Amino acid sequence: MKSFITILLLLLTLSFGVRASEELKLQEANIDLADKASLLRGAEHFVAYCLGCHSAKHMRYLRIALDTGADEKTVLKDIAPEGASIYDQLHSAMNKHDAEKWFGTQPPDLSLIARSRGADWLYTYLKSYYIDPRSPTGVDNTVFEDTAMPNPLWQLQGEQHAEIRKTIWGEYTKLVLDEPGALSEREFDTFVNDMVNFLVYVGEPVQLERQRIGKYVIFFLLMFLVIAYLLKKEYWKDVH
Repeated sequence: MKSFITILLLLLTLSFGVRASEELKLQEANIDLADKASLLRGAEHFVAYCLGCHSAKHMRYLRIALDTGADEKTVLKDIAPEGASIYDQLHSAMNKHDAEKWFGTQPPDLSLIARSRGADWLYTYLKSYYIDPRSPTGVDNTVFEDTAMPNPLWQLQGEQHAEIRKTIWGEYTKLVLDEPGALSEREFDTFVNDMVNFLVYVGEPVQLERQRIGKYVIFFLLMFLVIAYLLKKEYWKDVH
């Protein structure tokens, strides 16, 4: 009986281990919406490397300037594309016809991508491209397999290849850098983190304000609860 229980526990442990190894382990993004410099760098990175295909139409350059305290002329000079107005939305330069011709579909608007996917998913995704000759774009991604998007940051990160490694718990994919890019690993991590930080901000620009006001709302509700309880006792004190 004891041997049977031991074998059963071992099988359960192995099954949980294999299941855990199959799950994607996301890297943690360091999100700080109070870091205005990071938001400005992230906006600059987004416009330079993403706006050619993707838009963020729920955001305007003016809103970026107001929320970060940056000068409007500085935002137009350092972030916005040439000829853009401070009142413009972050619209992609690619039209729908060309997008469908080149990629088979129009690249999605990224205004709410951080809310739908999560900051850690985006952070890991942008760092997880690897060379795959079988892919039409020449690359694939361990986070989003068969992705149609080429790696926009390959010149900064460099080129990686994927290695399948085996353990007693199962198989996992490890990315190995073949050719370094223009940035070091730490610099590239900071670059991607700033971009993700900006996308989180775009998804909810009033998040910090909501959190600040939320504290007062909770305090008001607690005070109201006390008053309602005392009022209830006063009404019911003569009821037997």
